[in-house]
Amino acid sequence: VTYSRSSICALKGSTVEMSCKYIYPDKYGNIKTVIEKTFWFTKVINGDFVDLKDDTDYSVRVEYNCTTTFCSLKIFNVSQTDSQEYKFRFITNQQGGKYMGSPGVSLFVRDLQVKVNRLNDPIRIQLTCHTDCQLGPPVSYVWLEDGKANKENNNNLVLSSFNTTHRYQCAIRGHEDVPSPAVYAPQTTVLSVTPSETVEGSKVTLTCSSDANPAAKYNIYRVNEDQHGQLVSTEIQPVFSSIQVSDSGRYYCAAGNDLGSRTSPSIDINVKYGPKNCSVSVNPSGAVEEGNPVTLTCTSDANPAANYTWYKENKIIANGSEVFHVLAVGSEHRGSYSCKAQNLHGECNSSSRFLDVLCKFSSFIFISGCISILFMLIKCLLIVFVRCPKRLCVHNSFRRDQGGKPSDSDLHSEWSQEQSTRAGGAVIMNMS
Repeated sequence: VTYSRSSICALKGSTVEMSCKYIYPDKYGNIKTVIEKTFWFTKVINGDFVDLKDDTDYSVRVEYNCTTTFCSLKIFNVSQTDSQEYKFRFITNQQGGKYMGSPGVSLFVRDLQVKVNRLNDPIRIQLTCHTDCQLGPPVSYVWLEDGKANKENNNNLVLSSFNTTHRYQCAIRGHEDVPSPAVYAPQTTVLSVTPSETVEGSKVTLTCSSDANPAAKYNIYRVNEDQHGQLVSTEIQPVFSSIQVSDSGRYYCAAGNDLGSRTSPSIDINVKYGPKNCSVSVNPSGAVEEGNPVTLTCTSDANPAANYTWYKENKIIANGSEVFHVLAVGSEHRGSYSCKAQNLHGECNSSSRFLDVLCKFSSFIFISGCISILFMLIKCLLIVFVRCPKRLCVHNSFRRDQGGKPSDSDLHSEWSQEQSTRAGGAVIMNMS
């Protein structure tokens, strides 16, 4: 078996033809040689050579044209998976008369490719139609813009706009049905986060994706307080190995290649965490008089918002709200209060806060007692500062009114009376 070519390079989607010539003896042992079967193959399964016409990968795409000394193979609409070594085999009527040609024909299937080059002018872009296969001249090219033929017919096309929304392909004239893959600026740029719910301390991955050819390069940004983008990463998949509350914010990414760029919509990363910094406050503060309202408030830092449990002397008294309100406090409300804040991601307990309740009756007794004591003090002061009894004062006044001076006996009598008053003031008052 002699093959016309040892290797073939073909463009994807094209038709490939290969052939061979083969010879054999007319007779063997006085038996005329008859060709019973000819076929091409690529696979040998359990020692059996699989005819391409029986191979499901080829059966509807191959065609033979064989004679007693020649055989050709056509493969239609070739693809990269057809890049194989193809061999011819024939079977005769002679004993052991099975032959094949080895090595066979190596087929290499390649795409047409469009290479993108930025020129010195920032908005001028050159496209070049290229293939690894050596195409025999003359070759005429066709450029396609969004599937429609462009007037340019050589292998270069110059664009005068950046960020174009068009898609460009090239093809060999006469084979416009088998164009190259399209090149285009990034389309539909998206930033995603995994997992969708971010919890403090967990591993979180951002992924920027875009439909683009040539492949895009990516930048990921975080929106700062000035509403400007702050570069976070130039990787396509940056990872927070242990995300923190401070990483919460708005993020977006930009994808770009030599044909243009596009920015994704922004996403919000809201880092969830369990309650922290639990505390109890009382309003009004300090001791509260019986019958007045009082409000206790449990505060915590949590995301999402926490549910609350209230305790008095370590026994549950209420659930749900962060506020515990008493319309009119009584002595039964006196005691130590605390709270627990809890959500899906954790919990925390506050320290105890003592609520002191003043009884109204006790206050009345206290005030009444103070008034009684004050009255008694005033009464005693009046007694102490009384210097003369009524009768003595009148007698002395009479004498003095007569114009005479008091005698020694009178002075002695007054002095005695004063001493007697100091010693037994209560008796003197009663006598008066």
